[in-house]
Amino acid sequence: MFIFIFVIQINIMEAIWNDFNLTEKILLTIGLLFSLIFLLQMVLSLFGADHDSDASGHSDVSVSDDAGIPFQFITLKNMVAFFAIFGWTGLLCMQSGMAPWLSLLLAVLGGLVMMTIMASLVYFMSKLADDGTIDSTRAVGCTGDVYLIIPAKRAGQGKIHIKVQGRLVEYQAVTDDEADIPTGSVIRVISMLSDKVFIVTKI
Repeated sequence: MFIFIFVIQINIMEAIWNDFNLTEKILLTIGLLFSLIFLLQMVLSLFGADHDSDASGHSDVSVSDDAGIPFQFITLKNMVAFFAIFGWTGLLCMQSGMAPWLSLLLAVLGGLVMMTIMASLVYFMSKLADDGTIDSTRAVGCTGDVYLIIPAKRAGQGKIHIKVQGRLVEYQAVTDDEADIPTGSVIRVISMLSDKVFIVTKI
């Protein structure tokens, strides 16, 4: 029974294929091929094996800091989506009786719209992502308090507590002040000496 149904389906598909002209056959092939690739990408992404890169080789799934990733229009995944929509839109337009040039134009526009939608989704999702990384440069100009005394004239390092990106962070600190800055004093960060060491002054 199942073999009989399968043979009938094959015959129907063959009859439909034979009714298509060359352009429609090309569009159908493009639509089917890239739709399968797109579905494969979706399945791989569920298992964490999906990796997409833009034209310069940068990944669209990595977030280097809390600002997210830039808007990436031309990526492998977006191009696959473009050709999938291009194929199906062009085929449907030609099947509805539109001229080939108009069908191809609408197919290109449909693919570009799909690319824009996907790039926008990735961009705005990255804006919501937070990898927990503290951007130390944001501490410059902030105020905090001294946790461990800071020797005067950069004679040594002390420790400070500063609230950065909504989190209380501890950093090493030096000062150019003439006097030591004792524990509990309120300070302002003047500049960054290194990634974890700041120059501060007593307020």
